[in-house]
Amino acid sequence: MTDMNASFLETVLELCEKDRRYHPDAYAFVVEALDATVKNIRKRQPEHERHVTGKELLEGIRELALEEFGPMAFTLFNEWGIHATRDFGEIVFKLVECGRLGKTEKDSIEDFDNVYDLEETFLTPFDPPEDKVKAKPKTTRRRKKR
Repeated sequence: MTDMNASFLETVLELCEKDRRYHPDAYAFVVEALDATVKNIRKRQPEHERHVTGKELLEGIRELALEEFGPMAFTLFNEWGIHATRDFGEIVFKLVECGRLGKTEKDSIEDFDNVYDLEETFLTPFDPPEDKVKAKPKTTRRRKKR
């Protein structure tokens, strides 16, 4: 969280003091993912407006987390208090409430409900292919010594 400006850090620490569910780094990551999402969308669609939907942001969070944290993303999110996609929405809407992010009339916390399963999204890509998983060795009976 060292790259955050002082006023944003102050806001995040105040939010964390009022609601201890999420680690300050979770707020920083969501904002970083939002910036990356906007940049990626603009590359593909230069005419796209700056605002992104909850689902677009969640896709950006998925991409950035897998890129930056790999198989540790799931564990890290759990450490930060994030257990479902709704938690990302809670963070976004807390930042909206304090004036750090904006929203449109169409935006809703429900946009973040059950978009993907965190365990499946952040652990499954790193599971070994089934054909590479070693089968359990057959047990053999040991011969008794005479």
